[in-house]
Amino acid sequence: MDLAANSALWFLPFVIPIALYTAFSDLRTMKIPNYAVIALVVVYVVVGPIALPLADYLWGYAALVIVLLFGFILSLARAIGAGDAKFIAAAAPFIAFGDILVILTILTANLLGTFATHRIVKYTPPLRNMAADWKSWNTGAKFPMGFALASSLVFYLSLAIVFGR
Repeated sequence: MDLAANSALWFLPFVIPIALYTAFSDLRTMKIPNYAVIALVVVYVVVGPIALPLADYLWGYAALVIVLLFGFILSLARAIGAGDAKFIAAAAPFIAFGDILVILTILTANLLGTFATHRIVKYTPPLRNMAADWKSWNTGAKFPMGFALASSLVFYLSLAIVFGR
């Protein structure tokens, strides 16, 4: 992995609570709040200069802008939700450019796992009743992508701590 273990170690303690809240909120309301996205960006702005070399830190802002523009287009085309697009953009600076295939692999596997978990809980009454008021149970084919996106970022940073350069 191209992300340094030390960098991931700096980011992870701040990212975990934001990721947990993002996943919870998307499961409960089918929305990713703007303040969760802003909090993720603030973590990058504040911790990034400590965790990353200056060039990598600055390239992270380019990644944020490029991914935000691409996500905006996908959101306009109704391919993804606006909250998902904003979260992906806010998470982009945390991903080392050389790890794009790694994060896509993590996201693919994690999407399958979170989707299966969501559907199992949705169709298991004792489990579903523990959070009966969650909107994600009643959205038809829609899936709370914040669950998969947020946990994928945590998995990526965790793997970088173990396997990073």
